Amino acid sequence: MQAPIIFDRKAIRQYKDRAADTLHHVAPVFEAAADILLDRLNDITRTFDTALDIGGKGFIAPHLAAKGITVVQCESSLKLARATSSRSWHTLCADEEQLPFAPESFDLVTASLSLHSINDLPGTLSQIRHILRPDGLLLASIPILPTLRPLKQALENAELALCDGLSPRVAPLPTQHSCAALLQRCGFALPVVDTEIIPLRYKSLTGLLQDLRHAGESNALAFRSKKIPPRMLFPAADAETTYDEDGRFAMPLHMAVLTAWSPAPTQPKPLQPGQFTHSLESALNAAHPDQE
Repeated sequence: MQAPIIFDRKAIRQYKDRAADTLHHVAPVFEAAADILLDRLNDITRTFDTALDIGGKGFIAPHLAAKGITVVQCESSLKLARATSSRSWHTLCADEEQLPFAPESFDLVTASLSLHSINDLPGTLSQIRHILRPDGLLLASIPILPTLRPLKQALENAELALCDGLSPRVAPLPTQHSCAALLQRCGFALPVVDTEIIPLRYKSLTGLLQDLRHAGESNALAFRSKKIPPRMLFPAADAETTYDEDGRFAMPLHMAVLTAWSPAPTQPKPLQPGQFTHSLESALNAAHPDQE
């Protein structure tokens, strides 16, 4: 069954082309997200020889290359690929929905904030599992709810007050639970999904919208309105926003951090019911003998 078309992939490439010149305005956010993934990688004792970095925008690849890993950076925007290329790693332009790599090509795949605007995310995750070697690692971060929920509510309230209906303006985001379910559905082994939050605060709604534009994250929904928004929409949405006493509002970036492995015979397997050699009661009694 074909995946539903949620995102206009042509528009996404255009936004990322534009972001190649403006990404520096939001570099601290991408650097913070990259650091979270790299910290998880540093906690893993095994070594990796070859890595694919999907949509890293030049924030992940240099750190992997510094570890002696042969890195391929893949960007869906040709302009962004050229802007973030280096002699220290290979860079190519390819759509995340159609990764052009042979099975078992890499033992590490990273994706920092780059998988949330894919129409067929299960399909892309399945491709990643196949291009990983047995016991290869997927390490990714995905924006999840409630990220941008206050923006969505403010725009909806303002548009209802000004117009007869609503236009889709903020992309849907998954939950932590749905990310975990996707990893299991796509056949990954030992999946772990936890959350991290990057705290962000803004002086105005305009500042938030500018940062989204600089990051290449403008509205790319397939069924978005192509009309020019009402002139008062964004001032009205700003009036719906709750500011603190410092004149700022919080818009934290909530991320699901995905750690999963390509299946391999050498990996530990969970015990089946009835295979346990000790009961929970005996384990608790051993831990607290004075409470027997």
